[in-house]
Amino acid sequence: MLESDWQKSSYCGEGDACLNVAADASGVRLTESSDPDGLILHTTPDAFASLTHALKTGGPSPDIDVTRTADGLVRVGGVITTTHEKWDAFVLGVRAGEFDHFGRDRSLDLPGR
Repeated sequence: MLESDWQKSSYCGEGDACLNVAADASGVRLTESSDPDGLILHTTPDAFASLTHALKTGGPSPDIDVTRTADGLVRVGGVITTTHEKWDAFVLGVRAGEFDHFGRDRSLDLPGR
């Protein structure tokens, strides 16, 4: 069962299972709330920030790979498997800045900032 500190994208349907993100002293956690095995991807704030930056800019993430399977599922970091609909809702939330507080914003590294 998910803890109350998990956050999902506002683009997920009400009550729908979705990708969830949380942070604690050990780093950032990502899970698929409907995963019966309850698998959790553990990562660092910097690695999560590189993922969100990649999703915002359309580039690849150097730290967390995202692949699509032949049957339309999305695998994140080799641990989390989700549907493309849930992934797309997560990406919309990322692009809206809903998860920026979980990682260091790499856009601050850009020249002129």
